[in-house]
Amino acid sequence: MSLAGVMENPTLPRGRAGMETEIRRLKRALNAVILAHFYQDSEIQDMADFIGDSLQLAQQAARTDADVIVFAGVHFMAETAKILNPTRQVLLPDLKAGCSLAESCPPHLFKPFRERYQDHLVINYINCSAEIKAMSDVICTSSNAAKIIAQVPPERPILFGPDRNLGNYLIKKTGREMRLWQGSCIVHETFSEQKLLRLKVRHPGAKVLAHPECEERVLRNADHVGSTTSLLNYARESMDREFIIATEPGIIHQMEKACPEKTFIPAPPESSCACNECPHMRLNTLEKLWLCMKNRAPEITMEEDLRLRALRPIERMLELS
Repeated sequence: MSLAGVMENPTLPRGRAGMETEIRRLKRALNAVILAHFYQDSEIQDMADFIGDSLQLAQQAARTDADVIVFAGVHFMAETAKILNPTRQVLLPDLKAGCSLAESCPPHLFKPFRERYQDHLVINYINCSAEIKAMSDVICTSSNAAKIIAQVPPERPILFGPDRNLGNYLIKKTGREMRLWQGSCIVHETFSEQKLLRLKVRHPGAKVLAHPECEERVLRNADHVGSTTSLLNYARESMDREFIIATEPGIIHQMEKACPEKTFIPAPPESSCACNECPHMRLNTLEKLWLCMKNRAPEITMEEDLRLRALRPIERMLELS
C-alpha cells in the first residue's frame, strides 16, 4: 500500500482538508474509532479520537463500543486491540508498520529461553508479538512496569523481556534483580550522549526528559525518566520553560499543543539522519489512514487459541495496573 498506489486512485480527496473531511465521513459511516500513538505524525494525531501511550491505547481498545477500531500505530498495538476486543474489526493503515523491539524477540528463540527458566515469572513489555505475549505470565508497559514488579513476591525470580534498557532501568529503580532478554529499540538506542551534553551546554536551563527504553548513558543525564504520558505530564506541570526530549519526537506535537509557551528540543541521534524518528510509526500516513477505512483493509486477524493465550497476561496487567 505505497503512497504511489494511493495517488493512482482517482477518488483520492484533494488536499489535506478534503482528506480529513473524507476520513470523518468514513468514521461516521463505519461507526469507527481512530486510536493513535504519540509517535504518529502530527496530522494523524489531529484526526484521532484518542491519543495515548501503549497502556492507554490498550485500555481504550478494550472498552470501545465502536464497530471498527482504526489503529494508527504499529502492528503489535493493533494486535493488542484485537486480542482485547475480538468482535471488532481492527484496521492498521500499513501492515508493514512493525517494531524493531518486537522483532528483536522472535518466538522461536524466546521459547527455549523461557523454558530454560521455568521457575521464573515472565514479565514481557507490551512491545512484543502476540506469540510472545502468549508465552508470558504478565504484560507491562513503561508506565506500569515498576508497579507490577513491586507486586511479585520477593522469592519469585523474574524473567523480563524484550527490552534490555527498560529492564536495566527497572532493576535500578525497583532494586529487583531480573534475568533480561537482550532486545532493544533502534530509535531509543540512537541518541548520542556526547551530542546531548553539547545541547545542554547551549541550553543550560533545559530539562532533559527521557524514555526508559534509552540507554543508561542517556538516562543518567535525564532530569525525568518515564513513559510518553509521564514525559508529557511532566512538561505540562513543570515551571521550566525549555526541555530536551529523548524519545521519538512525535510526542513533541502534543507537548507544544499543551504548552505553546514552552520550547521542546528533540535529543540528537548519533548520526546526522532523522534516526530519532521511528521508521515503522512513520509508515502510516493520512492517505493510508483514509484508504484503509475506505477499503476496510488491511485487517488484523488472529487464531482464537493464540488470542486467548495472549489475552490472559494482558488482562493480568490491567488488573495489576
